Amino acid sequence: MTAPFEIFLTGTPGLESLLANEATEKGFQGVTAIKGGVTLHGTWPDVWRANLELRGATRVLARVGSFMAFHLAQLDKRARKFPWGDVLRKDLPVKVEVTCKASKIYHAGAATQRIETALKESHGMTISKEAEIVIKTRIDDNRVTISLDTTGESLHKRGHKHGIGKAPMRETLASLMLRQCGFDGSEPIYDPMCGSGTFPIEAAEIATGLQPGRSRSFAFEHLASFDAEAFSALRKDTVTSPQARFYGSDRDAGAIKMSAENAERAGVSEFTNFQMKPISDITPPEGPSGLVIVNPPYGARIGNKKLLYPLYGSLGEVLKTQFQGWRVGLVTSEPGLAKATGLPFGPQGPSIPHGGLKVWLFRSDPLG
Repeated sequence: MTAPFEIFLTGTPGLESLLANEATEKGFQGVTAIKGGVTLHGTWPDVWRANLELRGATRVLARVGSFMAFHLAQLDKRARKFPWGDVLRKDLPVKVEVTCKASKIYHAGAATQRIETALKESHGMTISKEAEIVIKTRIDDNRVTISLDTTGESLHKRGHKHGIGKAPMRETLASLMLRQCGFDGSEPIYDPMCGSGTFPIEAAEIATGLQPGRSRSFAFEHLASFDAEAFSALRKDTVTSPQARFYGSDRDAGAIKMSAENAERAGVSEFTNFQMKPISDITPPEGPSGLVIVNPPYGARIGNKKLLYPLYGSLGEVLKTQFQGWRVGLVTSEPGLAKATGLPFGPQGPSIPHGGLKVWLFRSDPLG
């Protein structure tokens, strides 16, 4: 398959336009934000590069072909004729997943069975529920679209973070929230409740130009279309030394140790700084103002919500008095808690799914 095909980036619902902006900045073609993600057009090297370079995508699906099917016999016949050998290796097992919507074929289980049989009988493939290679088949309005999950484990698993806190922020979501706050790598970041250090580490990686997928492997490495030498050429080891530095603090000594170790493994410890401090003791680092971004506890996630209002009030008071000139980004599942800070946040934006909850990112202009 040397001709361009459609590539689908799954992303965080509500933040699709931010992912589209990132894909456009990275030079991908035909970028369009749709519900649940972003479509673009490219070839296999674009698939590899999307997995390697995009910070906000959750996974990358290669839409390798489609056909019409109005009943199971037709699905069976066309699945047998599909050029699976162009993309799949016979020596590796595959897993088939099917979804049906507004189609005459409405039974996903029966459709899965037909495609699995076609793969086994016509192409000599092995089927396994544990297979790393997943064929995602969507039957929508009688059109059967065949996609391959080229990612494997979700892209938020960068491959260099071992320690995580009680309620971790996914790196993919953190990167999009930094983008939504206008962060471009040129200003300092401060997270006063840093947990495992996700925001400062992600900000440091953005500023240094490190590829988010540099430390991990991908499902596409097991496809027939994979070219190890060409993929190796896409990997970059160069690190741009940023002007800004990226800070985190937390009242918990274990969180600070975890953050420092995660930064070391990510290769950004030189540009990050983590200190154990309660909220009452935080002060801005020397130098220019930047962005305070924080993911505090929220009642639905940790502890009793009522006990959190004083914490949010204290946070707001310290930021207003100590961090003048800094913008603030605050993540919470409770708009009332954001209001309790007394900070001049702009209008409430769309909700964002996070850890089974709906959260919002509240943003302010520079504090005066």
